[in-house]
Amino acid sequence: MIFAHQIALDLTKDQEAYCRKAAGTARFTYNWGLAHWQMQHRNGEQPTALNLKKQWNAVKYERYPWLHDVHRDAHSQPFAHLSTAFRKFFRHEAQYPTFKKKRDHASFYIANDKCQFHGKRMRIPKLGWVRMREALRFSGTLMSVTVSCVAGRWFASVAVRLDVTPQPCENQAVVGVDLGVLTLATLSTGERVTGPKPLRTLQKALARYSQSLSRKVQGSANRAKAKQKLARLHSRIACQRKDALHKLTTHLVQHAGTIVIEDLHVKGMVKNHHLARATSDRGFGLFRHMLTYKADAAGVNLVVADRWFPSSKLCSQCGCLKEILTLAERMFLCDDCGMSMDRDLNAALNLANYPRLVGKSTPVDIGALATAQSSCETPVGEAGTNQSVHMYTS
Repeated sequence: MIFAHQIALDLTKDQEAYCRKAAGTARFTYNWGLAHWQMQHRNGEQPTALNLKKQWNAVKYERYPWLHDVHRDAHSQPFAHLSTAFRKFFRHEAQYPTFKKKRDHASFYIANDKCQFHGKRMRIPKLGWVRMREALRFSGTLMSVTVSCVAGRWFASVAVRLDVTPQPCENQAVVGVDLGVLTLATLSTGERVTGPKPLRTLQKALARYSQSLSRKVQGSANRAKAKQKLARLHSRIACQRKDALHKLTTHLVQHAGTIVIEDLHVKGMVKNHHLARATSDRGFGLFRHMLTYKADAAGVNLVVADRWFPSSKLCSQCGCLKEILTLAERMFLCDDCGMSMDRDLNAALNLANYPRLVGKSTPVDIGALATAQSSCETPVGEAGTNQSVHMYTS
């Protein structure tokens, strides 16, 4: 199992200048490979990353002698990235590769045998020892290091292979998690996680910085400063969102043996212009990504309920299906048994019961529920996004 630890770097001006030069070298090499790939393809050839790398190695130092000042990994790995980009394109997983620009995400690669770590220091080839904000958390086989610049700050993403077999979780509790835009998550245990809304909180500052940037002259020093301020604000928003999701997902895998979540159609949810910004502010896709790899590492069983499972419209007490449930109804009132409960908690309880419902013969026909739900206007995954929650603090 491979984990990556991203660590902030404290670089001097000379060290930062080298990192920018190495990142520029990686970008230049990638663009060179992409240009020759396209040229060979137009000539009827079948280009490969390996052949392009051989051609590059034959001429690089003769045509570009300044490459001697940068470690070879920076202008060697881009061909592997180019191969991956085309592979994803042919599999219809990504768009056609485009040329990288200077303003794009700057980064360069370092192989595992070229880096050394000692406490809060890391040794980069041809640069020497640089300071880190914290020591490497993981102890295992070092795989690679990627040094990147985000909003003017430099980070080292250290990939480490952990030779640890996940142990089954001792706690066999089943927890259903209902995500929402009013609150981040409602658990079937009754706990509510009210996540922060960083985009909404900093929306005015974001608009002010954006307006300030638009008024600056193209190419001026003031425009560069305004652009960096805006980038730092975006980075701050992203960090606050990731911090809340890390706390929530870690809390879940530490206190449950089985976690049940919804298969939310996030791409479809953001098409609702009334909820698009709030949905994006929550980071539902990132939540599922974090929970997936953390559950795998902790030996926790992660169950993803069917997208059409009517968790919000199903009574958690008697199993009766409520045909009409508007977004404004925050309380679920069962027309059959009269049960009244917060709609988010009711949905979380239904998700907690989902493994039992699909694994045993019960009065609830999941196939019929899916058919009834599919005939409704909004998928269950989208209806479930109205759920509210409180912030979990460790």
